[in-house]
Amino acid sequence: MKVPDVSCGTLVVDAGGRLLLGHVTHTPRWDIPKGLLDPGETPLAAAMRELWEETGLVFSPDAFRDLGRFDYRRDKVLHLFRVDVGATLPDLGQLACTSMYPDHATGAPTPEMDGYRWATRAEVETLCWPRMAARLLAIGW
Repeated sequence: MKVPDVSCGTLVVDAGGRLLLGHVTHTPRWDIPKGLLDPGETPLAAAMRELWEETGLVFSPDAFRDLGRFDYRRDKVLHLFRVDVGATLPDLGQLACTSMYPDHATGAPTPEMDGYRWATRAEVETLCWPRMAARLLAIGW
């Protein structure tokens, strides 16, 4: 049996308890900043890298609270961290994704995320993919 991939992500939470989500380009869904652990990389380093690549946000390693590993899919587990930003996060319009994939129609480099928003627990269920929403709602954030 294949060992599941590990996807490392960060729950960025504001003073009101809202979660930062990025809009997944060319889909109707939103997601947390996350991505696969690279060989030799620690989960914290991967979460920090993915947060920077998908939002441009950088925080001290001390700001990340390890929430642990969670079942996600048969072939993937999530290792999640939390960063509490209070009221200090700059305007979300200044966030930017530098992680690209080739557009399926044109081949042009396309950002994985193309917009950002805050979401309440009640909004997560309709904004995120069902499996991600269920996982996020099962975690105390």
